[in-house]
Amino acid sequence: MSILRFYMDRMETPIGELVLLADDGGRLRSVDWTEHEPRFARLLRLHYGEGQYALERRDDPGGLSTALGAYFDGDLRAIEALPVETAGTPFQREVWTALRSIPPGTTISYGELARRIGRPSAVRAVGLANGANPIGVVVPCHRVIGSDGALTGYGGGIERKRWLLAHESALSPAPQMCLAL
Repeated sequence: MSILRFYMDRMETPIGELVLLADDGGRLRSVDWTEHEPRFARLLRLHYGEGQYALERRDDPGGLSTALGAYFDGDLRAIEALPVETAGTPFQREVWTALRSIPPGTTISYGELARRIGRPSAVRAVGLANGANPIGVVVPCHRVIGSDGALTGYGGGIERKRWLLAHESALSPAPQMCLAL
């Protein structure tokens, strides 16, 4: 088995410093806030195996940092087509793929997300998969809220979730909310 090569960059955003990881193909593998680097490292070991990957510092790998910067500067569409690649279970990847279909400025409930993937009774499992998303912001887990409209869990903290939703709502033509009943 060959060692995976990953390229790491750091970037400042209006809500803190992000660390991002890309592979040789320019696919985004992980995005996290720098104060959560222990979690970031733990997930790398979990998903790819101890000693099975090498990290190298690289500015703007695959143009990913530039695209994320454009998003934070107001171009919400800049991250929509970014190539991503994740490890995780098939169920997790199914949830993460569905997250990318939620338009900026729109929120949905965990129940609605479960329905969208054809598993309406799997709300808790969807919530756990959402929380394990390794590519926050680009795979927009922040767009999922509680069935009562409350902001619930976000790996970067509720204040960042609030900021991301306000950022997108202010720049989107018609923000919407879809709640499960």
